[in-house]
Order: sequence, then structure tokens, then C-alpha cells
Amino acid sequence: MSYQVLARKWRPRSFREMVGQTHVLKALINALDSQRLHHAYLFTGTRGVGKTTIARIIAKCLNCETGITSTPCGTCSVCKEIDEGRFVDLIEIDAASRTKVEDTRELLDNVQYAPSRGRFKVYLIDEVHMLSSHSFNALLKTLEEPPPYVKFILATTDPQKLPATILSRCLQFSLKNMTPERVVEHLTHVLGVENVPFEDDALWLLGRAADGSMRDAMSLTDQAIAFGEGKVMAADVRAMLGTLDHGQVFDVLHALIEGDAKALLEAVRHLSEQGPDWNGVLSEILNVLHRVAIAQALPEGVDNGHGDRDRVLALAQALPAEDVQFYYQMGLIGRRDLPLAPDPRGGFEMVLLRMLAFRPADTADAPRQPLKPVGISQATVDSAKPVAVAALVTAPVVPAPEPAPVVVEPEPEPAAVVDLPWNEPVAAEPEPEQQPAVEPVLETTGEQPELTPMPTPTPDSVVPDAPEWVSAPVPEPTVAQVEAAVPAIDLDDEPPLDEDYIEPDMDSAYSYLDELASEHIAEPAPEPEAEPAAAPATGLALQWLELFPKLPISGMTGSIAANCTLIAIDGDHWLLHLDPAHSALFNATQQRRLNDALNQYHGRTLTIAIELIKPEQETPAQAATRRRINRQRDAEHSIQADPLIQQMMQQFGAVVRHDTIEPVEAPVTQAS
Repeated sequence: MSYQVLARKWRPRSFREMVGQTHVLKALINALDSQRLHHAYLFTGTRGVGKTTIARIIAKCLNCETGITSTPCGTCSVCKEIDEGRFVDLIEIDAASRTKVEDTRELLDNVQYAPSRGRFKVYLIDEVHMLSSHSFNALLKTLEEPPPYVKFILATTDPQKLPATILSRCLQFSLKNMTPERVVEHLTHVLGVENVPFEDDALWLLGRAADGSMRDAMSLTDQAIAFGEGKVMAADVRAMLGTLDHGQVFDVLHALIEGDAKALLEAVRHLSEQGPDWNGVLSEILNVLHRVAIAQALPEGVDNGHGDRDRVLALAQALPAEDVQFYYQMGLIGRRDLPLAPDPRGGFEMVLLRMLAFRPADTADAPRQPLKPVGISQATVDSAKPVAVAALVTAPVVPAPEPAPVVVEPEPEPAAVVDLPWNEPVAAEPEPEQQPAVEPVLETTGEQPELTPMPTPTPDSVVPDAPEWVSAPVPEPTVAQVEAAVPAIDLDDEPPLDEDYIEPDMDSAYSYLDELASEHIAEPAPEPEAEPAAAPATGLALQWLELFPKLPISGMTGSIAANCTLIAIDGDHWLLHLDPAHSALFNATQQRRLNDALNQYHGRTLTIAIELIKPEQETPAQAATRRRINRQRDAEHSIQADPLIQQMMQQFGAVVRHDTIEPVEAPVTQAS
């Protein structure tokens, strides 16, 4: 007798022999047991998951000589003929080879005839999505109202190609892919019954190679038995499938951890001796990194499918979590770019060397050689921008009988264009030899206002009434001298003045500029407000609210601090959370300035860490917004509750314009 392949020999002949698809089997079994039978069924899913098998079992359930039941006997003549593929009332049609409308019409002409032997005539149309549009149209009426003795069972791997008119006439069941665990479990049972020696690692390789198809898994098992001379061994299966030995993957990762370029290239040379698919090798490295990440998050969640669970757990202990994520992301990008490399091996080596050369920022093993800045220089960012904005915004507010010049060291830096709070560019062009006054240029739709230029600064110029903390030595003298011109601001209700800090109602800082540009700017664009936090500040967050107004910070540093909240204090180590919505202003320089301000205030060296996580409690910016909203609400309520206002509204139909109500320190009832 000729050999029968495992996929056909072990094809299920009843629902209880099916592997997986419990969600489909439960519905079908209940429908058969309760005699609630539909006239058309549609089974969808990838190849080898049981679509045709379930259709044949349904045909046996409907025509078994013992009656309509979910457990056909399997011994009667009808069941045997269906198993052998020669039952006359089960018509299996390959739609891929019979796509024309003439074939469909011929099929429909035979629908009117009663079944020859069974109770029902079952039409099994495989790959039904291959039918032409005319064939679908010819099938519609019969599919919707077939004779009572006709059942249609449609199967397809691409349900998106089916017309909605066909889908609406069928009960649709989507069959799921087989997981590697389920495939390995079934193969273990089959090989045990077949008396074939095997290794667990080999079955896991076959389960993953099957890619969700049980039929593919059985076919690969047949091939592995032939390749291994009656045995299924991991080494033979790996050689048959051309998969990579995981030991070599771990060699590559260990070389990365050690930072040993020589060992890394040596591991690549050993890999090249097998002539591997370099894209596949990179995929295996990503798979190991994925399992390492799982081990770091949940050690008991790591499977032992490759027999390397202990090595994965060891890697999870040795490799920092940020490095795992960094390597994984770099490997994904490397896979995308690998086809563009002149040589696949060279592209693979470049991916590994890139992993070796870089580390995530702010780590101990980060590269010590600083990278060259791209674009604008750091000096321009740190000095030119504050000079231009501070000279324009803060100088007119200084209460002095004569303009107080600012001592500015000449810097041969290129002109920097900065963004003012009303989003209008101002150009600052400091000269290398003489430092003239900065003349702001306001781009408005109307006539530009004439601004009085600031006097030329001299080395002997002093700023009266400067805060004490400004005179302290700072690593950046230019910034310190400019900030000396900023007057002390009452920070009980508002965050510190910031040229880049978008916070409405900063009257004390921008009142002069508002009056200056009121004739030319009809109505400033509304500025976004910080949303108040859901929970009021308590504990460390409340401590940060009280500390923030006392810190000697302004500008972007003040904006960042205003949107932070204090999370934890461990000795001299502070942890703050910054709202990610304000992360565009955040960089290492701003963190250093905030750290210096805290050190100066406390008189000792502190170390702060800032994480981009939305604070759960109120930040200083949100507290200022809440207080402003409360003041506005109280002002509007006082206007509405005023007896005179109410009388005017009742007698004269007066209307209060809420946009004209502004709270003041001493509330005054006023109608507009």
C-alpha cells in the first residue's frame, strides 16, 4: 500500500478531532444539536487552518445515517464515502478553475434536482473569491433562497474580495491561525503515535516555520522525518529549514555588550561560513532582543521554545533596558535599509557597528567624544537669543529715570532670529567690535511703531535695584548681565517671565509692549492655556509649588520649571516630571540651568533628573491658570450679581460682554 502523508492521514474526521478553532466549533455544534441550520456558510482564514475539513465534517453531520447530529458515526456508508471523497451529494467546486459565469450557470441548473442518496445536497465552493463579478451576480438569488435540501459552504483565504451582497447572505466564520504552542502540542501527539523519535526544539522550529498553518506543519514534519532518516532532531530541522543557530546570535549580542569590535566581526565571519540570509539573521537577533525585553518586564513570561531560556534571562540581567530598546529599533531600521546596501553582509556589519558606536543618551557608557552640533551654534542659542529678547521685552519695564544700559560682551556670532510671545520675528545683529543697541523690528499688518533705540552700553553701566542673585558669578556672563536687567516680579500668582513661555495674562511683563503695539495690532491671537491638573498638588508637588517662585530662573528655564512637578527626593537626588507638551523647550542646557538654580537656592549640590511624563498633580503653570480662571469667574459673578446691572438688564435689555470683564486687585463693579 502506498504511503499516505501525515497531513491527509491525520485530517480530522469529526469535530472532537479538530485542533483549535473552538469559537467556530461551538457555534456549529450548538446549531446542529438544536437543528437551527443555515442554508449558506462562509469560512475564512489562511491556508491549512481547517476550512475544507470543517465543511466535510458538516456534510457528514447533515447526511449521516444515524440522523442530523454534531457527532457523526463515521462508520456508515455515507460517512465513509465522504471521507474517501466519493459521496455523490457532496459537490466540491474549485472556484479558481471555474471562474466563468457559464460554469456558475451550469452549477445552478443542477441545484433544482433533489439529492441522490443523502438528506442534503452540499455545495462546497473553495477559493470562492476567484469567481468573476458576473458569476457572483448569477449566484445571488439561489444563494439567498435555495431549495430546502441544498446547503452552500463557501471557503476563501481573501474575504475582502467578496461582494457585500454575498457576505450578507452567509453565516461568516473566521478561522484563526494556529499558534506555535498548539502546533507543537499536536505534533507531539502525532509523532508519539507514529513512534517517531523527536526533540522538543525541533518541534518548536517546525511550529514557527509553519506560520499558523497546521497542514504546513504536518508537511514540514514529513520532510523532517525523511531528512533525519526517521528522526526529527533539532540540528537536522535547522539545516533543512536553513535557520540560524541561536548560539551564534548570542555570540553577536555578547560582543555588543562587551563593546568588542574584534569579537563582533569574528562572529559575523563565522556566520558567513554558512552562507546565511543576512536579513534572516537580523530577524533572529530582533527575536532574541524581543524575548530579552519580555524577560526584563516579566521573567516568567519567557518561553523555552529555543531551549535558551536561561541565556535569555542572563542577557536580561546584563543588558540595560534602554540598550535593548535602542538595539531593537536600530535593527528594525537596519532591516528596512538592508536591500539598499551594496553588499548584504556589509549592510549587516554596518548595522552591528552602528549599534556598537552609539548608546542611548544620558547613560554611563555613552560615547565620550561629543558630537559636532548641527545647524546653529550653541553660543548663538545660549547668548544671542536671550540678549535680543531681554533687551526688547524687559528693558522698558525697569523703573529708572533714565534707560539703564546692559553690559554685553561683544561676540562674533551670526544673527539669530527669535520668536517673541506674539509670534513675530525680531532680528538681533550684534557687531563684533561695537555693540549697538538692539532695535526690534515688529512685522505687523499696519504701520510699524517707532521704538526708541536703547543707548549704547558701556563697560561702566550699572543696573539699579538688581536682585542679589543676579550678581552671583555664573558660567555664562552674557546671560547673567542680561538677566540683571529683569526687574523682580511678584511670583505669587504667575510663573516667571519667559520670552518663549506661552502663558496668557502676563500683565506685569508685557503691559508696555501691549500699549506700544495696540495701535497696529488689532487683536492678538489667543494663546493656549495650560490645562489645570485633575488632582490638586499635595506632598512633594505642593512643596514644588512653594519652591518655584523662589528660584532664580526665567526664560525657557522658568517655562520648563513651571510645567514640572516634584515626584521623589532621595537624598540629594531629585526626580521631576515634565509635561511632554512642553518638551520642545527642554534640552540638556535647560536642565543644567535649573539644577544650578536649585543648588544656588539650597546652598548645596543637588542632582535632578527630568522625565517626560505628564504630571498627575498641579504644576506651577496650571496653578497660575487655575487662580486666573477663579479670579475671572469671581469677577464675572460680581458683575452679574450687581443690583444695578440686573436692573439695567431687566429694564433696558442690557447685555454684559464677558470678554470685556477683567479682574483687578480691588474688584470694582462695572458694566460694559
